[in-house]
Amino acid sequence: MPEPHPVFADPGFRSRHGVLAGGYGHRDDPDDPSAVLAMPLVLHIPKAEPPARSALLEAVAVATVALCLDPRVGAGEDGGPGEWQDAFLAWNDARIRKVSRRARGAQWRAVQEIDGVTVDRGGAQARALVPGPVGDLDPRIARLQIGGTDLPHDDPVDAPAGVPVLWVNAALGMTVGKAAAQVGHASMLLAGALDVDSARAWAATGFRCAVRDADPGRWSELAVGVEEGAGVAVRDAGFTEVEPGSMTVIATVS
Repeated sequence: MPEPHPVFADPGFRSRHGVLAGGYGHRDDPDDPSAVLAMPLVLHIPKAEPPARSALLEAVAVATVALCLDPRVGAGEDGGPGEWQDAFLAWNDARIRKVSRRARGAQWRAVQEIDGVTVDRGGAQARALVPGPVGDLDPRIARLQIGGTDLPHDDPVDAPAGVPVLWVNAALGMTVGKAAAQVGHASMLLAGALDVDSARAWAATGFRCAVRDADPGRWSELAVGVEEGAGVAVRDAGFTEVEPGSMTVIATVS
């Protein structure tokens, strides 16, 4: 008899999934702005050969949800607490803020030494890092640029059947950094919305997903689907780029 996929044999997965299923934002922001918690997302954007925008956003989405369900953020394979558990749970209990930064060359190599998860999708690479206070960043993260770099919209082929799709609201004109944070939100919200067996099955695929732009017509259809329970929507707090309450990404499972 073949061995089960490791994620199905992981006794701590149910507990970690339960954290995502339980939602977030249960605690008010601290009075000290520097104590606000955020998950850094590092986008590998080389100057000479930058990745396709959609592939990079897929890498970000996968890296985010992979970190959120990693044994190190909760009950591990041995049932004991993971080394990233306290930091992750503190962040998940607050607003799920994410801050995207770009890296290339030596900067990208340096961030591989910081706790997190790196994902490569078709040569596009992103790393989700363990959350922490925005005022106490590792210098290797703090020196990375937040804005100033964007990628052109591409036109990838239709998403494969059966693969979750994270639809980005094209009308909002989000930069790649803003869109990265939003698809990161979407992937973890989708995982939490799935029942634990479906989440396990998704994890067994390596959290395979597709990111696609939705034009106004498709977006309207997707928004109706959200109201009918056929999708999970990200509504942004409006700190940057978009108006508060804007629906930025809708995740669907065909």
